[in-house]
Amino acid sequence: MQLTDYQYELPEQVIAIHPPKVRGSTRLLCLGRTDGVITDGQYSQLADYLNPGDILVINNTKVLPARLLAKTEDDSERELLLLEKHGKQDSHFSSLVMYRRKLRPGQQLMVDGTPVNIDQVFDDGTAQISSKTDLWELAEKSGEVPLPPYMHRREEPEDRARYQTEFAAEKGSVAAPTASLNLTNQLLEKVQAKGVEVVQLTLHVGLGTFMPIRVDDLTKHKMHQEYFEIPAATTMAIQKAKREGRRVIAVGTTVTRTLEYSAQQIIEYSEGTISGEADIFIYPGYDFKIIDGLLTNFHAPRSTVLMMTAAFAGWDKLLPAYNHAVNSGYKLLSYGDSMLIL
Repeated sequence: MQLTDYQYELPEQVIAIHPPKVRGSTRLLCLGRTDGVITDGQYSQLADYLNPGDILVINNTKVLPARLLAKTEDDSERELLLLEKHGKQDSHFSSLVMYRRKLRPGQQLMVDGTPVNIDQVFDDGTAQISSKTDLWELAEKSGEVPLPPYMHRREEPEDRARYQTEFAAEKGSVAAPTASLNLTNQLLEKVQAKGVEVVQLTLHVGLGTFMPIRVDDLTKHKMHQEYFEIPAATTMAIQKAKREGRRVIAVGTTVTRTLEYSAQQIIEYSEGTISGEADIFIYPGYDFKIIDGLLTNFHAPRSTVLMMTAAFAGWDKLLPAYNHAVNSGYKLLSYGDSMLIL
């Protein structure tokens, strides 16, 4: 299983750098998981592809404006990216960060007039920082939306609302669950009116989203841990659906990762919230235990999320679908169009 197998041509002009003018006014490519049939549709038609009794699982995490622009003592700029929430800490006076440009232990930076200390610097491009000010409060006041690096731009006013789902509730992510960016509350109401049950979980999207796969042998790649919680009501709904042969459809790879990591606990569930640190790396050959459908966006070549989608759809079916999307004018990546695999 080689990384170089999961490559496709991604012209720069098909990458969505800005969100669509109206949320949910995007295209939807539907891919048959068994037959590979490709159907072009509109995201607003999502309910037409779902059945009464289906379970649609969404991620209610909320993105922190986690990009902090700091100044050194000689007024040169450093960029710090706060990393995702783990557990239930209420205060955040220290944090692990990714950083750009050189840092040294013991250095003090200023973020919008607030001192931030560099406590440790690690070999993997991360550092431990601390401040007498709550870093999450500082981020809310002075931080920027952590847009993906490929956009090559800083936050603009539209990003505050659009790089966030309409149903975001639990703060802790440093990247959006992008499959949900096109999903509106109005469309969720339409889906529910058809008899689809919508349930929620939380996975705080973090470092793993940014880290490239650095080994060609996929079996040697190690995923970063991301904190999750699955409420009892969600687990019971999924467990009941699986018993009754109804479909469980994940909105995004973050939901998929959470459910598949917790599959045994869900199947054997008795009571309480299921929580933990998901570090599952799903790539072709994986046997899915919970999800029966996947609503997702189009992913970058050689990425872990592309591997997961290939595992679900089959690379022999997914690659033609991606090539079709590129050749048919779809917009790809975080702010782009969507794909439904059933």
